[in-house]
Order: sequence, then C-alpha cells, then structure tokens
Amino acid sequence: MSDKKYVIGVDYGSDSVRSVIVDAANGQELASSVYNYPRWQKGLYCKPVESQFRQHPLDYIEGLENTIKECIALAGGEEIAKNVKGLSVDTTGSTPVAVDATGTPLALMPGFEENPHAMFVLWKDHTALNEAAEINEHATKFDTNYLKYVGGIYSSEWFWAKLLRTVRADKAVAEALHSWVEHCDWIPFLLTGGNDVTKIKRSRCAAGHKALWAEEFNGLPPQEFFSSLDPVLDGITDKLFVDTYTSDVAAGTLSAEWAAKLGLSTDVVIGVGAFDAHMGAVGGQIEPYHLSKVMGTSTCDILVAPEADIEGKLVAGICGQVNGSVIPGMAGLEAGQSAFGDTYAWFKNILSWPVKTLLDQSEVIDAATAEALKEEFAEKIIPELSRQAALIPIETTNELAIDWFNGRRTPDASQAVKGAITGLHLGSDAPRVFRALAEATCFGAKAIVDRFIEEGIPVKGIIGIGGVAKKSPFVMQMMSDVLGMPIRIHQFKHTCALGAAMFAAVVAGIYPNVEAAMEAMGRGFDVEYDPNPENAAVYQNRYNQYKALGGFVASQVNQKQETVLA
Repeated sequence: MSDKKYVIGVDYGSDSVRSVIVDAANGQELASSVYNYPRWQKGLYCKPVESQFRQHPLDYIEGLENTIKECIALAGGEEIAKNVKGLSVDTTGSTPVAVDATGTPLALMPGFEENPHAMFVLWKDHTALNEAAEINEHATKFDTNYLKYVGGIYSSEWFWAKLLRTVRADKAVAEALHSWVEHCDWIPFLLTGGNDVTKIKRSRCAAGHKALWAEEFNGLPPQEFFSSLDPVLDGITDKLFVDTYTSDVAAGTLSAEWAAKLGLSTDVVIGVGAFDAHMGAVGGQIEPYHLSKVMGTSTCDILVAPEADIEGKLVAGICGQVNGSVIPGMAGLEAGQSAFGDTYAWFKNILSWPVKTLLDQSEVIDAATAEALKEEFAEKIIPELSRQAALIPIETTNELAIDWFNGRRTPDASQAVKGAITGLHLGSDAPRVFRALAEATCFGAKAIVDRFIEEGIPVKGIIGIGGVAKKSPFVMQMMSDVLGMPIRIHQFKHTCALGAAMFAAVVAGIYPNVEAAMEAMGRGFDVEYDPNPENAAVYQNRYNQYKALGGFVASQVNQKQETVLA
C-alpha cells in the first residue's frame, strides 16, 4: 500500500458538492460522495422572482467535511488516508463573497449570520443587472477597452457587478468588507488555514474570466476605472489583488485543524482553485478546438487553443479568453447557456405543481402514500416526457421555444432577455412543449458554436460532460443532429471532480504538468452520438425560426428598457 498515491478532487455545484478519491496512477475512482446543501434545499436566502440566489458558507463547509470523510471511509479508511498526497477544488462562478481582514465570509461573523448580502452570491444571481449595464456603458469612456477579454460585454453574473450591487444595497456589509473573494479562492484558503486576506492566492481562471484581470493591464483595471464608476468603490483595488495563479500551483498544505477534521496528513498539498467547467474540461480530456460542454443546471462551454493561434484574436460575445485558465500554456475560451437543465426543471415544476400542492390535501390517500407518489412522479416525469417527445415528428410547424429562462449568457450576454414559447394550440400537450424546450437548449448550443466559427475559431467536435450529458440520450442525440457534429460523452460520472483530482496530482508533484496527468488519469468515453443527416435540413429551418423569434423577444425587452429609462 505504501507505493500507492491517491488524490482528492472536490467539485462544488449549484445544488451540491461532490468529492472523489482516485488512484493517481490511472484515475480509477476509489470512492465518491455527494452532499446536498441543506439551507439551499430549503430555499433560504433566495428570492427567485427577484433573481436573488445566495448560499451560506456553512453549506460549503459542512459539505466539504462530510463528503471527504465519507469518501475516505468508503475507500478503506486510514490505509487510504495516509497515502492521499494532494487535494484540489473547483466551484461555480462567479460566486463571490464579502470577507473580513482574516478572509472570513461575513455570514460567519456575529450580526451577519442571516444576512443574504453577507453570503456567497451564486453565479445565477442576477440582482446586479443594472450594475452590469452601468459597467458596460462606463467602459466606453476609456481609451483602453477593459472589456476586450470578456467578449466585450460585462454580465450581471460576474464579480464586479455583484460587488457594486452588494456595497450599494447594504451599508453594514460595505463597511465590514475588507475584500471580495471568489468561492474557488476561498476554499483552498480555508483548507490551508489562512487568516490574512492579503495572502489568498487568486485563481487566474476566476480573475481573468470574471474580474477583468489581464496580463495586458498588469492586473486589474486601474483604480480610476472603478472610483469614477461609483465613489463607493474608491480604494477598492487596494483591497483586492494584482497577481493570479494557474491551478498547477500549490496554495499551500492542509492545516492542522482540517487535517484533524478529515483524518488526513498536514503534508497533503492543496492546489489553487478554478471554476468547475474549466477543471471539468481537463477531467473530460479536452483537446484543442474541441468544445467541452459541462451540461447541468446551466452549461459552461470551454475551448482551448495554443496561445500563438489566439494571439491578436478577440472573440466577441463570449465569457472571456484567458491564457492558462484551463491548461497552463494554452488559451482558455469560455461560453455557455444560463439555463439548460434548469429549463427542464422549470417545466417539471410546472407540471408537478398539482401533485405537490393537492396530494397533501387528499382525502383518499394517507400522508405517507402522498409523499411516495410525489417522489415517484418526480423521478419518472422527465424520462417519460423524453420518451414521448422522441416519438413526435420533427416539423417546421411544431411548437417553438427560446431557452433564455435565466437570461442569455452567450453569445452576447443579456440577463434582461426572457424565455418564450410560441406556436401553441389546443393540441399542444406536455411532450410537445417539452420537445420545443429541448430543441431550444440545443439551438442555444448551436448559437455558441456558430459564434466561435464566425470569429475564426474552429470547432472540431463536442465533448459532453455532466448530468444531462450522462442521463439524456434524447437531448444528446438531438444536439448532435442540430449541430451536425458527433458528441462524445465522458464516461466518468463526476468529471469536474476528476479534473480537480488531476490538478491535485500535479500540485502534489506526481505529474510534471496537466497534460501528463490527463494522459495517465483520463478514463475515456463510453458513448458517442453521431448526427443523423436526414434531420439536418429541418433542424436548420427550425434554427432559423429560433433566431427570428429570439430577435423578436430581444427587441421587446429592449423597447421595455428604453421606456423605463425614458
């Protein structure tokens, strides 16, 4: 056992955290564990109608401890634990939080425990819509284009918009804030026992894609950019950072406190964090010019290319291009859809409303049976909708939908746009509407691929990762048909966590670089979907309809905004 080397990958998603222990020699999973955030499950601190989505740091801390300890126990206990060499973490993003001088999130401090503004602002929180618009308008006043590396449009899902919104909305939080920290930066800081916010090693991935950090700017935009945006931000850059680090760099070693909690050694090396999709792309064995799609509640699409190929190119309307954000030495380009699995979940909730609401009032069945029926219904509804939707002929007259139920991430970020369904009639049943929604998510994926190609970045194939990719052959075959491209599905269940484990193997010195870790620990692909050429013409027609409807929806939103501003 002494010659064995194990690593841990931790993946924080929107609803849960999952950890894996893998053999660093070959990437084989020894154990995995998933922890659903209890406060999040109860809907605490969230107001979906207002697009407010906050998460309490205790959900993250409890999930970290629970999943790692369970993994160790399942894998074999102390014999496994003593051979764990490295641990790395990925998270959603941009999911920042206000912290004090010790780097402690304010929600963990007296007086702020129940304050949503003192908690992590989840990536899909869009309360900073106006602030994002202000940043976009403000950026036009400068000779330097500070938005050039984030696709030219700043989003309400990102670091600065959320910071500005928070300090405007809550004076107490603004006064207590010593810095503003991404989730992926805070967890490694926590694990290494950090107690000085200035010592946090900031992720190149997070800073470049969401915080306007760029090598060309020698860091963040200058203080004048922010203080002239709003005086409340005067002095803010002094509270943040200049340097960033790629995820093949160690953040430190496991603190004595966390080593005791987890049953691990203080020799375990902790890596600099990154966003889930970026590490997921590594876990999914990304190749240059192949688009890695992490498909869960949303999608995050990652493409890597040699830095020399990208030099001088700026892709409009994406979520950034950052050297080293995925694989050190290569440019990482990010895009995505703000709602993917969330679109299906929304429709599922619509259909489930009578069951959830009325079964408890039933005079025919008892409470236990009612709960059992709810669980059975929830488990079966999407698979059955998929089965029946697959039987519907693909026709240009079918119901048509737009997938912007949580705004549009790319191309051309706009959280103001909304979802839509058209072509409804008295024969429009649940499977037909579900099919329209599934098509919309696939058309949204095509819009991203088309933008890359239009901007001179080839897309040679698709790699599918995440829950939807693994669970829905119906959606994956449709996407392959819509894109006219094969889609390979990575066989590892927790691919983002595997990517984190690969980075852990690098920071622990087991492999010299990420490419070597990918080659040794990659687990390959178990399914491939090939496009059906018979569907190409009708899907192209449908896609043209989608673009026309999307243009109409966007124009209506723009008119409404202009009316409000007038």
